[in-house]
Amino acid sequence: MGDAPPTATTVNNYIAGQISPPVTNEYLPIINPSTSLQIGQVALSSSQDVNAAVSAAQTAFESWSSLTVKARAAYMLKFHALVREHAGELAQLIVLENGKNITEALADVAKGNETVEYACSLPQLMQGKIDRVSGQVTCQDRRDALGVVASIVPFNFPFMVPMWTLPIALVAGNCIVLKPSEKVPLTMYKVIELFDKAGFPKGVINMVNGTKDCVEALIDHPNVKAVTFVGSSPVAKIVSDRCHSLNKRCTALGGAKNHLIALPDCDVEGTASDVVVSYAGCAGQRCMAASVLLIVGNKEGVVQKALLDKIIDKASSIEAGTAAGQMGPVIDSQSMTKILSYIEQSEKDGAKILLDGRVWMKEMEGNKGNFIGPTIILHSNKTDKAMCEEIFGPVLSVYHVASWQEAIEIENSNPFGNAAAIYTSNGGHAEWFLTRFRASMLGCNIGIPVPREPFSFGGLYGTRSKYGDMDITGDGESY
Repeated sequence: MGDAPPTATTVNNYIAGQISPPVTNEYLPIINPSTSLQIGQVALSSSQDVNAAVSAAQTAFESWSSLTVKARAAYMLKFHALVREHAGELAQLIVLENGKNITEALADVAKGNETVEYACSLPQLMQGKIDRVSGQVTCQDRRDALGVVASIVPFNFPFMVPMWTLPIALVAGNCIVLKPSEKVPLTMYKVIELFDKAGFPKGVINMVNGTKDCVEALIDHPNVKAVTFVGSSPVAKIVSDRCHSLNKRCTALGGAKNHLIALPDCDVEGTASDVVVSYAGCAGQRCMAASVLLIVGNKEGVVQKALLDKIIDKASSIEAGTAAGQMGPVIDSQSMTKILSYIEQSEKDGAKILLDGRVWMKEMEGNKGNFIGPTIILHSNKTDKAMCEEIFGPVLSVYHVASWQEAIEIENSNPFGNAAAIYTSNGGHAEWFLTRFRASMLGCNIGIPVPREPFSFGGLYGTRSKYGDMDITGDGESY
């Protein structure tokens, strides 16, 4: 795989089986969010680098797509085993460049490898159909590879999110050009080494690094037939619109504003634990994180008060750091500033700060990491900005509602449509909410209702959580 180890501090491109410095010879710093110190540099690629990567993928496509699905899955089985073997090393890279705690980082790897495992089953899942529909007519449908697929991924899950696309697209016969987040390129640089060790032919998998110019060159390239994107809603819409203007297939997943609803018959201990894990896990930097908790009933009620007190107690016991059970930093200073602005605006709007994560900044003065603690805000106005907009940080907005109908109206009126969950001990109550939520992935007594293959992942059409075509992974994937 060339002469530079993938875990080196300089992350170059990977094109046609070789480590390739960018034509520009320009690099961006890679920053450890726990210390704000530079830990490496990543290539800033131009359209020339993109052209080379797409050309390599296009050249490899004919021979790769001519293999049987079973033969391609055999390569992926080897990769699956290598990921398991190197899971600890991959997790350490995630901790280093993303700031997750070690348990979350290991889960990132394990969850991504589940999709690799699913892709290995495609020989049994994508056969297509054939039938003699009349005396002289036979109909057949089949799944043919498209060609070169571009995958553009975010910083928040350095391993799992790329695996939403790569293994399925590859086993289906496509070739890949991956554009990892420039904030967390080390993990996928190591993964490229594992693909190489698994024996994937040169050009089947390529990686280019960079920012907006690199992404636009990928989308616009005439030999890129499909694009997958995960990121913020405004950019997801831009990517989707740009792809569709070129008649390209595109799956573009955006942001979220996920609501949890707690009924008076919920299990207080279990609900409190789950809510805290949902909103504060991964420092709140995930599109399935809880963002709003709606507590139904009298705000002075015994259950309602006990639940909120228990949530505050559990969240306040979380410590800063990247060890198991701790909460890591947010990704960068820009994210930190954004989160702080929502807390400050909530105060100005009359909301009450029940747990102030800004205390961490004072307690850790001198530590240059991007640490902000779990924050809980009690709102009296359901139109407060923190109640309505995606924050992408460890902030939970709490609002008391008088009725089920009010809770549903608040959830369903938000412009996003990723996830929602109900906490109750009554099956009939759960069914009432689950049949009325305006969101795609729903849970009962679970705050992060992420589906597992063969069920697909994706927000609701017509909302700011999802643009483009189909879902990602599972049966919703286009193969």
